Amino acid sequence: MINFNADKPVTLLDQVQQRQEKLSEQLASGKQVNSAADGAAAQQIIDRLTSEVEGNRQAVSNAYDGLALAQVAEGGLDGINNDVNRIRELTIQSGNGILNDADRDAIQAEITQLQDNIAQTVEQTTFAGKSLLSDEGSLDFQVGSQAGQQISVDTQDIGGQLSDVLSVDITSQPLEQALAAADSAIETVDGVRGDLAAVQSQFESAARNLTQTNVNQAAARSRIQDTDYAQAVSQQASNDVLGQASIAVQTQANQRQGQVLSLLNS
Repeated sequence: MINFNADKPVTLLDQVQQRQEKLSEQLASGKQVNSAADGAAAQQIIDRLTSEVEGNRQAVSNAYDGLALAQVAEGGLDGINNDVNRIRELTIQSGNGILNDADRDAIQAEITQLQDNIAQTVEQTTFAGKSLLSDEGSLDFQVGSQAGQQISVDTQDIGGQLSDVLSVDITSQPLEQALAAADSAIETVDGVRGDLAAVQSQFESAARNLTQTNVNQAAARSRIQDTDYAQAVSQQASNDVLGQASIAVQTQANQRQGQVLSLLNS
């Protein structure tokens, strides 16, 4: 019977077997650092990078949600802008001296429809249940893994700001007043659209930067954590040879020990 000298603290064969188990674990998991026992400092760095990577991944998602929200708001304002421009056009048309009262009533009917469209757009422009054009406020998006890395989207009561154009009536008010209301509305809408365009650029830039940062951090984590398969397989093959040699040496030692005991007992 082969005796591997288990009474000794650590034999060469024990070391070989322990190394083989570690290599098998690294190859099976794909990681050369599986716990703090494999390297406490390395594990701390890996944990910190993992936290950054996961945090940035969610931050990228937040940035794209913020971008989508701003685009929805801007889309609503684009429709309002078209309606206001049409109201202005109709207001100018109403100043044609050849028109009679019936003609102006027909023009006002279209203006009223456009006003209703604007009010409906204000009411229905929402994102995930959040009103974007009917309430004053701010929606904050975390676009980084650290505190304070936020982008805010301001929401405004566009309906309140466009109250003058929503009450235009070319059959009962001076042309100059109706035109002034339309011009003021166009200026207001353009200003808000400009703000939304700027915040969209912020979200796009943040998403790009976060994505690149995540790629770099994931690569850094991989260099520390992941198994070099070519190296591990080579070490495993070398370890196999060393293990076989250790078994052969141990077997010979046991046989010689047995021979010596036989001579002593004879």
